[in-house]
Amino acid sequence: MFRLVSLNLNGIRSAASKGFEAWAEGVGADCMGVQEIKAQAPVVEGRFDTVAGLQGHFHYAERPGYAGVGLYSRRKPSAIRCGFGDPEFDAEGRWVECRFDRATRRAMPKLSIVSCYFPSGSSGEHRQQAKFRFLEKMAPYMHQLAIDREVIVVGDINIAHKEIDLKNWRGNRKNSGFLPEERAWMTRLFDELGYVDVFRQLNPHPEQYTWWSNRGQARAKNVGWRLDYHLATPGVAALATREHIYLEKRFSDHAPVVIEYDFNL
Repeated sequence: MFRLVSLNLNGIRSAASKGFEAWAEGVGADCMGVQEIKAQAPVVEGRFDTVAGLQGHFHYAERPGYAGVGLYSRRKPSAIRCGFGDPEFDAEGRWVECRFDRATRRAMPKLSIVSCYFPSGSSGEHRQQAKFRFLEKMAPYMHQLAIDREVIVVGDINIAHKEIDLKNWRGNRKNSGFLPEERAWMTRLFDELGYVDVFRQLNPHPEQYTWWSNRGQARAKNVGWRLDYHLATPGVAALATREHIYLEKRFSDHAPVVIEYDFNL
């Protein structure tokens, strides 16, 4: 059984001060994707480069204290790729991919696991346009990646796909994260490019949220959004057996998404 975790940390130092590392010790992950680490190599190295016995691989943002992603793995990857070849967004530290060739016992000779942090457009039109540029470039990249590999992309996608994926969908139809263009991009990812929303494949129920505003007791009232995903190619998605959104302790404004897959690395 392979246990894969995704969590937007909203700052790795902040999350650590709230017990993230102790939780990671107990969750038993084989791989863990983290996003928005908000730290660079001098902070991470020697402090956060290993967590719960997992070796971390990172794509840092050039701007200090901003974005950045990591992927912790129990098994050493056969290759690591930081960024997806776009100068604008690679400078923001949004993509780290670990490749595991001859990865599993289940006829999956090539597997990529990715931790990715999609841009948010909520701070203004300038960032929303950047988000649209990111989506335009990400779709063909994910399509190309999946041609000869099984792929699992975990991360904060910053889009609630359907009405079931946020509490107040009627009031958010014109807000970043639930715009028609963003939702259509995700529909195309699933219906045309063949990726699978693994959590929804396992759990069709409402009120399954992974992010809550820090305002107005949103978390206590469960007024949330599902922004954190496992996006997988069909072969590996079919091996998913169990999902869990961890809510007992809070390390961030996001909650960890834990999914188990029936294979071993």
